[in-house]
Amino acid sequence: MMSADLCRRILEEIPKLGGISRKDVAKLKLKICGELGVSRIPKNSEILAVATPEERERLVRLLKLKPVRSASGVTVITVMPKPLPCPKPEPCIYCPGGPEAGVNQSYTGREPASMRAVQHGFDPYSQVKNRIEQLRAIGHEVDKVELIVFGGTLTAYPRDYLEWFVKECLRAITGENCETLEKAKLSAEISKIRISDIAFETRPDWCKEPHVDLMLDLGATRVELGVQTIYEDVYEIINRGHAVEDVIEATRIAKDAGMAVVYHMMPGLPGSNPDRDLEMFREIFRNPDFRPDALKIYPCLVLRGTKLYELWKRGEFKPMTTEEAVELLTKIKQEIPAWVRIQRIQRDIPADLIEAGVRAGNLRQIVKRRLEVEGKKCKCIRCREVGHAGVEPENLELFIERYEASGGEEVFLSIEDREKDVLLAILRLRVPSEHAHRPELKNATIVRELHVYGELVPVGLSAEEGEWQHRGLGKTLLKEAERISEEEYGARKIAVLAGIGTREYYRKLGFRKDNVYMSKEL
Repeated sequence: MMSADLCRRILEEIPKLGGISRKDVAKLKLKICGELGVSRIPKNSEILAVATPEERERLVRLLKLKPVRSASGVTVITVMPKPLPCPKPEPCIYCPGGPEAGVNQSYTGREPASMRAVQHGFDPYSQVKNRIEQLRAIGHEVDKVELIVFGGTLTAYPRDYLEWFVKECLRAITGENCETLEKAKLSAEISKIRISDIAFETRPDWCKEPHVDLMLDLGATRVELGVQTIYEDVYEIINRGHAVEDVIEATRIAKDAGMAVVYHMMPGLPGSNPDRDLEMFREIFRNPDFRPDALKIYPCLVLRGTKLYELWKRGEFKPMTTEEAVELLTKIKQEIPAWVRIQRIQRDIPADLIEAGVRAGNLRQIVKRRLEVEGKKCKCIRCREVGHAGVEPENLELFIERYEASGGEEVFLSIEDREKDVLLAILRLRVPSEHAHRPELKNATIVRELHVYGELVPVGLSAEEGEWQHRGLGKTLLKEAERISEEEYGARKIAVLAGIGTREYYRKLGFRKDNVYMSKEL
């Protein structure tokens, strides 16, 4: 029997199972292959490849290979621009890559996203188009997309190149070849695949008012800042080239403009130690000048070709060990506020490229197990999301937490089952500081993020059992944000920095286009 025939046989037997799970399908594949004497069990992607459109629509959620990729409600696509030199005379001492290495600054070329970028000659259209096809092949509903543009200091790139780059990314998503970026964005507002967010990676000293305005014009909703540390002496040692004040200013400007802010932090740098690193993480949440919305934590690694490698070879630097990293992260995770999301722990770098430092690619899982052994929990958003928690919520309540941050006030709204410790949806509402520079936000509050978690449900479809998108949770949070804005803060307007593909959603709720924002008079 040919492989396609085998896959058809499995497809035809699946509906006969009644209530089906991924485990049931795995058992069915084993049973049929055993009956037919077939030694090679077909992959789920091979089964989906021979499915009819109707079968695919019915079974795609069951057969997708890596459900975690869309468990937070969106599918992430990472894309990289052509390599350009570091905008300062010399890169940081730990930093690999660069044009002379044929890859982006701060990347090795062996990360999955880097390899895809190199394979496609850094062409944005090809990178995005290919990734969409890959994800569909393994059963993902590529329906809501989060586009992450990485590759060093993005805001140091020429504006015309960035506009072309984003336009080509949008072409791959919408299928429309538009003359200008503005036309491409309009097309993306109503395309079959919707873009929920666009994120840019940059340095704090390249995230001032003109840079934030540039990112907003490009459709960005989030900025990922390479903060690394908040110690001036460490910045000096690593040749960082900016000060802590740049971090504070960049954070405020981005938040005041409505952007979500992610810090990339690097414990284990020269001049630091585990005690200083722990205090650093405590300070960024204790001190209102910092307070990012999310973190990516990358322990410092020794990579060949960097100045840090030479220091290490001379015995002048001792990197953090895996055990030290686990111990530090276990402590950090117990103290993370409930309004923060730890997006990632550990760089996606192959162990054979790491000369010294933490080689464990599953560092997050090791830390999770350590917490479980100690009977402790992490309260970060990611650890409590309904898509990751593995628990079905029952008693849903709306909670509100207020905190000062970057000269303004943050109101964090969430829908949770507190008894089961499961989070379903969040909204970040900001009362901007007196230094906010965007004229659209005068006498206004700004929604910096609205996210409903759980398995991705395609636009236009209703949620099934166990799915939480399209059940009105976002509308509930938005209505409460409008009430708080008007009654408690006297705001005349509420604005949203909406992802390009979510603007239609806000139009249906009475919002109108307001330059880069969607807004509603109160």
